[in-house]
Amino acid sequence: MKTLVLAASLAALFSAGTALAESIKIGVTPGPHAQIMEKVKEVAATKGLDIEILEFSDYVVPNQALADGDLNANSFQHQPYLDNQVADRGFDLVSVGQSVNFPMGVYSKKVKSLAELADGATVAIPNDPTNGGRALLVLADQGLIKFKDGAGLKIGPADVIENPKNLSFAELDAAQLPRALDDVDASVINTNYALEAGLNPGTDPIARESEKAPYINVIAVKTVDKDAAWVKTLVESYHSDAVKAFVIEEFKGAVVPAW
Repeated sequence: MKTLVLAASLAALFSAGTALAESIKIGVTPGPHAQIMEKVKEVAATKGLDIEILEFSDYVVPNQALADGDLNANSFQHQPYLDNQVADRGFDLVSVGQSVNFPMGVYSKKVKSLAELADGATVAIPNDPTNGGRALLVLADQGLIKFKDGAGLKIGPADVIENPKNLSFAELDAAQLPRALDDVDASVINTNYALEAGLNPGTDPIARESEKAPYINVIAVKTVDKDAAWVKTLVESYHSDAVKAFVIEEFKGAVVPAW
């Protein structure tokens, strides 16, 4: 009888322990998002949340994987991109917290300033709607092109109404943009891919996006999970002083905390 009671007590204790130690899978892109999430993982572990980090090389698969239930959360995209994915693909996903901001940069191996771009120069931009529009807005802010008033964020090359330098736009997968620098006159590159390619977003761009641009990155989950206890723990861990200090020290302004 004592053996049965001991076994039952151990089983109850084990069940309680496993209930407290929750495990989740989070999708990120390589580079800063992955590095930051490693720090978040350290903090979350002290709160009883175990994080498995999965890296994805593009911007499309992490949302599909989250929608399919292969991930519990992802951290790689800004709010306009998530909004576009939800509208276009019908994903039932929602952001639960802001993460960091990556000011986009214009890079070139052929010119040292945008003013040096020749008539008919080719500029590479991301081929997804939101990041492509974001890249074009960077060029518009620099006075190279113009859109009609109220064009919004979902813009493409066809929406350009003024293009004094007759720039051509090469729309490429975002991860390919750094490798395109040998073939184009300039390339507008997301910071995470610039860092991955060995570029320095703090000193290498010939122009940078305004920090007031509406492209703060977010943590996304399935809508059904938004009020789960682990989501609260995840966001609290991300927004910790330890993670903020890591971002500031590690990236020195190329990536900035957005909370």
